Amino acid sequence: MEKKDFEAWLDNISIAFLSLTDLQKNETLDHLISLSGAVQLRHLSNNLEILLKRDFLKLLPLELSFYLLKWLDPQTLLTCCLVSKQWNKVISACTEVWQTACKNLGWQIDDSVQDPLHWKKVYLKAILRMKQLKDHEAFETSSLIGHSARVYALYYKDGLLCTGSDDLSAKLWDVSTGQCIYGIQTHTCAAVKFDEQKLVTGSFDNTVACWEWSSGAKTQHFRGHTGAVFSVDYNDELDILVSGSADFTVKVWALSTGTCLNTLTGHTEWVTKVVLQKCKVKSLMHSPGDYILLSADKYEIKVCTI
Repeated sequence: MEKKDFEAWLDNISIAFLSLTDLQKNETLDHLISLSGAVQLRHLSNNLEILLKRDFLKLLPLELSFYLLKWLDPQTLLTCCLVSKQWNKVISACTEVWQTACKNLGWQIDDSVQDPLHWKKVYLKAILRMKQLKDHEAFETSSLIGHSARVYALYYKDGLLCTGSDDLSAKLWDVSTGQCIYGIQTHTCAAVKFDEQKLVTGSFDNTVACWEWSSGAKTQHFRGHTGAVFSVDYNDELDILVSGSADFTVKVWALSTGTCLNTLTGHTEWVTKVVLQKCKVKSLMHSPGDYILLSADKYEIKVCTI
């Protein structure tokens, strides 16, 4: 059939087809399909797939797509990101979805972050970290060799680790290299805290001592507790040292002289942690910027004004 005749025939068939009822149209199509060969059926299959499989993330307004995505769990969303570049782009930009996923993991949400991809990245990083923790692959481990008895006390600060041991010594390590920077003879250490110049130790011998790193000399000795000292803290600005002990007390000392300034009672168990810090919130007893002392035993935490 010539092209001109075919086009005229096709127009007449189209007009006749449009005049049919739905049932008649279906019967007509069934008949044409039965007469079709492999080439026609393949052509029909390819075109029907395009017509019937609509990409709703492309067709719907972005706000409506975001609303629908909120009903999917994060793992399903990550699977959906693999469908196409368009799906990945839309799903990754759905900030509310990923913020909610991060909240469910315990993250605090900062609404000032403008990057629409930020919270998805945070979620993926957190999930990877959790998997590494589960598989025991989260940390690179190494051993610091040097003590000859039990290491009971640890304190980490700015890439340095101090260890206190039953071998009557304390050591300062560079964590990145594993090298021992200082090693000094002390007493048995139950607690340690340090800065660049000095080390403060709490001991099972019921005392607290201050040591000089460079010479290893004991510069101050604090006596008064009747039980092991499990925690120490100090502040050079205030010239104060505090200690918590198995004798249920907290003692406040003059750091420079070793004089006991106060003994705080009230705990009914070993005091295992003391902390000196500035108050960050306003309360009936304290204002932001005031120094406070926190002490903890097995059952309670006490807050005192310094």
